[in-house]
Amino acid sequence: MPEATDAPAPDVTLTIDGKSVVVPAGTTIFDAARLNQIPIPTLCHQQNEKPVGVCRLCVVDVGQRVYAASCVREVGPGMNVQTHSDGVVAARRTLVELLLSDHPSPCARQQHTQDCELETLAADMGLGLGKQASRFPAKTSIRGHDDSSSVIAVDHEACILCDRCIRGCDEIRDNWVMARRGKGYQAGIAFDNNLPMGSSSCVSCGECMVSCPTGALTNKKIVGTDLAEGAPMNVAELLGLPVFHNVSGTFLQLNQNAVVKRHYKAGEIVCREGEFGSSAFYIVEGTAKVYIESQMGHVDTQAEGGFLKKLTSLLRPRHEHTREGESSQKYIPIDASIDLAHDNPVAELGPGELFGEMTCMNFYPRSATVRAETDCVMLEMLRNVLTMLQRNKNFREELDRNYRTRALDTHLRSVPIFADLEGSFIEHLRERVELVRFAPGETIFREGDAADSFYLVRLGFVKVWEQRPGGDLVRAYIARGGYFGEMALLAGAPRNASCSALDHVEVARISKADFDLLVERFPEVRRRLEAEAARRSEENRQLSKSSAVDVDQFLSQGLMEAQSLLLLDLDRCTRCDECVRACADAHDGVTRLVRDGLRFDKYLVATSCRQCRDPLCMVGCPVGSIRRRNTLEVIIEDWCIGCGLCASNCPYGNINMHPFPMTPDALVASAVSGQMERHVAETRVKATSCDLCHDHEEASCVYACPHDAAHRVNPLQFFGTAPAAQRAK
Repeated sequence: MPEATDAPAPDVTLTIDGKSVVVPAGTTIFDAARLNQIPIPTLCHQQNEKPVGVCRLCVVDVGQRVYAASCVREVGPGMNVQTHSDGVVAARRTLVELLLSDHPSPCARQQHTQDCELETLAADMGLGLGKQASRFPAKTSIRGHDDSSSVIAVDHEACILCDRCIRGCDEIRDNWVMARRGKGYQAGIAFDNNLPMGSSSCVSCGECMVSCPTGALTNKKIVGTDLAEGAPMNVAELLGLPVFHNVSGTFLQLNQNAVVKRHYKAGEIVCREGEFGSSAFYIVEGTAKVYIESQMGHVDTQAEGGFLKKLTSLLRPRHEHTREGESSQKYIPIDASIDLAHDNPVAELGPGELFGEMTCMNFYPRSATVRAETDCVMLEMLRNVLTMLQRNKNFREELDRNYRTRALDTHLRSVPIFADLEGSFIEHLRERVELVRFAPGETIFREGDAADSFYLVRLGFVKVWEQRPGGDLVRAYIARGGYFGEMALLAGAPRNASCSALDHVEVARISKADFDLLVERFPEVRRRLEAEAARRSEENRQLSKSSAVDVDQFLSQGLMEAQSLLLLDLDRCTRCDECVRACADAHDGVTRLVRDGLRFDKYLVATSCRQCRDPLCMVGCPVGSIRRRNTLEVIIEDWCIGCGLCASNCPYGNINMHPFPMTPDALVASAVSGQMERHVAETRVKATSCDLCHDHEEASCVYACPHDAAHRVNPLQFFGTAPAAQRAK
């Protein structure tokens, strides 16, 4: 006996707008009309998507008490459907007017591409645009714009709650980041647990933006999103690369000129240290050499004929010239997947490696020179494409893998405290270290939080601060190669300061359990960490000293930031400029002192490095060469590449760029490293600032003053604790 089989469902005959149609049973009225070229408007779903009946614009008259949503109502035998009766058209107009009452017109999508589906539908119905054109009152927006993502602009006012973005994120891309939040007029879309889009787990695939019918989610075109002199890759080429797998093709089409393929011949320079840029490079084929060609050396002064005679500034290698608070750093942090050894600042990059992230994301100068070692194919990309890739799961996995296998070792060893870690323990950490990204301004942890992790900075700058009456007190800026979070872990206490991302930051997070194991297995590391924690505590204590000075006036003059001021007592100063000449004589004719500046009481605060408490000069150094000494003095290390960013950042004009002739040996080394064209100038600039004449017993400017009018003082101590009689001396 043959087996029974399910018989196909019989066809259904119905009438739509007077036309008899036959469709399979189970077909919706919407699909039945579409199959017979009868248009029914809708906003909440697209063709081939599962209908949800959210917008209700597809209502039709089926001869019952209420209109039916055609996208979810199945056909029935003998059904008589009216899709454009006067009552149905009036109902749709009312629905569109209600949506327009909350919709900014023209929205971003309508402004840029003139294809906002809601505004197009309103125009077809003869409705005016804008909230004023609606007869319904507009609701007051409580969310507005979300500009936290570098890829997608979010305008909650333009959202019509169609849920297309949610289905694109969840059902098409399987990312499950988006959902609805709130009820009634407070309802809206949300990312994760109602986080800003840029702080959520969004991978920036662009599917929500492609799905959105209005300007609620649009492609963020930043200034200069077209790269010149390159070969733009079409969408098919990009999607053929593994790193672009699962990326929205529409997003890539919209940003086609923001990523180009470049071919470099062996020996050709890709980018140079110190240059400002806005792009990152991803190596597809070939190998490249990354190196620093600036000559290593401290800026040193040598007297010729006595203290106040001519002093010459020279660059001297570290082994010939040591100084107090000298850094023992063996590696130079650069904007690539690996750091450079101080004694031989050269490394190789290969396929699958990315360089230029900090330059691209934060617009900092290039930290190193990159030269094609072999014929290379590279992708050069702008910030919006890089941000999208950084959130792409495949690309992130590749970057994480490169970091764990290649960069973790040098990253740990670039921190002097961890220089002696055994390879076995680094292997233990290799799969346990977690790379975490933070957007500008995002808090990493707050003062009083439980200490659960130790952090190494891989990219960007971290601001350490604490809340004080009258404003936050900045303790430090921590750049790549630095670390934070150890003090509370060692003390077993809550966090004693807050840390936040100053720009786009990536950190390597080590859990408390692994940190505890580290200090247990390596007592010397614990000793060094405890010594560093004690030093930081003392520094914080000095920064926290109170002052009896007039706070309002002190703050208005900017003196609260200073730790060392050059004061000129105007009652004694005869304006002879001996201090200025002495400083110029000490620094090859380039003075680091200008006898002009702020006035406080009877004193002139001369323009000279203040050793600020919040040293903005330290922010953005692409190689981390400007730092504090243990004495809180700001100094510039010997691997300065002369980009000039610190001089630009100093709000007081107290950092100068000083030219130095390169030695023949340095020129030869530069050529060996890759500068084969020999068009490098035979002088290089280095950043210089007042070093308090640390090689002498007293600052030249103070020593040279014939009237005892020049003094170097700590402003809080001098103005705050010294009695008026003492200041009058």
